[in-house]
Amino acid sequence: MDQEYKPILSEEERAARRAQRAASRRKKQRERRLRLLRRLIPCLLLALLAGGLLTAGANLISKPEAEPAKAVRPAHLADDAASSLPEPYARAVPNADTVHLGAELSSTHAVVIDLETRSVLAEKDPDAVISPASMTKILTALVAAEHITEADLDQAFTMTIDITDYCYVNGCSVVGLMVGETVSVRELFYGTILPSGADAALGLATYVAGSQEAFVALMNEKLEELGIADTAHFTNCVGLFDENHKCTVSDMAVILEAAMDNDLCREVLGARTYETAATTDHPEGQILSNWFLRRIEDKDTGGITVTGAKTGYVVESGNCAASYGEAADGHRYICVTADAASSWQAIYDHAALYKAYCSPDAAAEDDGDGAADALAEPVPPTIKEDTTEHESGASL
Repeated sequence: MDQEYKPILSEEERAARRAQRAASRRKKQRERRLRLLRRLIPCLLLALLAGGLLTAGANLISKPEAEPAKAVRPAHLADDAASSLPEPYARAVPNADTVHLGAELSSTHAVVIDLETRSVLAEKDPDAVISPASMTKILTALVAAEHITEADLDQAFTMTIDITDYCYVNGCSVVGLMVGETVSVRELFYGTILPSGADAALGLATYVAGSQEAFVALMNEKLEELGIADTAHFTNCVGLFDENHKCTVSDMAVILEAAMDNDLCREVLGARTYETAATTDHPEGQILSNWFLRRIEDKDTGGITVTGAKTGYVVESGNCAASYGEAADGHRYICVTADAASSWQAIYDHAALYKAYCSPDAAAEDDGDGAADALAEPVPPTIKEDTTEHESGASL
C-alpha cells in the first residue's frame, strides 16, 4: 500500500496491551480451574468419605479401640488438581476416548474439541498442514481488536485504490466498498467476517498498522503468543494461498478459542446479519450475512447452538470452516474442518460432528453405531452459492 498511515498504537502501548492480555489469560485459567474444582471436590469428598468408612469398618473388626481418622483438607487436594490443568489456549490433546475418523466424514481434516476438559473428542488427520483460506480472517479480526480502543470503532476509514486493486487482481471475495467510500472501523470488522470481505480486512490492517505487511508481522507475533508458531505462519491477512501461509485444523481451533474470548470478536463472529450505514456509494446501506451461521441453525446439531463461525475456500484447501458451539448448560466446543467437497458439505459435517460427539444425548446413545449414523447425513443437492467461482489462490 503506497499511502502512509501512522500506526495508532506505539510500541509501549502494544507492550502494555500484551501485558493486559497475559493477565486476562491468567484470570481465565483461574476461572477454568475453579469450574473444574467445583466438579472435582464433591467427587473427592465422596471418595474420602467412602475410604474413611471402609477404614473405620476394618478397624472396628480388628481393633476395638480404633483411633479417629485424621481430618483431610480438600483445599490442599484442590490445589494439586488445579496445578495439573493445562494453560489457556494450549492445543487440546487426544486421549484413549478420542475417536479417529475415517471415510465416514467427508472433510479430509477435522478436529472436535471439548473446551471444558480441553480434550479432543474426535479427529481426522488434525496435524496435517493446510491452507487456512479465509479462516485466516479470524486472526485478522482478533489482532485488529487487540490493537484498537473502543473509540476507534466509530472512526472513519476511506477505501483506497491500492486495496481495491489488490482484491481485484487476486480475485478476492469483497464487501464491495468503492474507492473513496468512507465507512466506520466497526463496519470493517463485520465486513471482514460476515461476507469474508478482503477489502474490509485490508482496511483493518491498514488502519491498525499502516500496511498489510506490518499487520501480518503482528499476526505472526500473535501466533507466537498463542504457542502455535511451530506449525502456523501467515503471509497475508485475507487468506490467499501461499506455500508459507499455513496452519493445522488444531491450530485454527486455538485461534478461534482466543477470538471467542475477545468481546468484539465474539460479537462479530456470532452475528448472522449486519446492516451497514448508508454511504454515497451505497445509499441504502448493505445487509451483510454469515451464511454458515444462517444455514446451520436449522440443521440437527443434537442440541448444540453454533454461536460463532468463519468459513474459507481456496482451490488448494477445499471448503473449510471453524465453528464454536455451546450446549444448553453452557458446555463449550470447537469444531474445525478442511477440504470438504462444497460449502454445504462443510455445514453438514459440522452439524453431524456436533450431534455425534457433543450432544448431551450422544453419550447416552454411544453404542458404537450412533456416531457413524450421525455422520452419514445425506449431502443436499448443489445450490447456487452467493459468491462466484474463484481461481486458484483466491480466498473466500
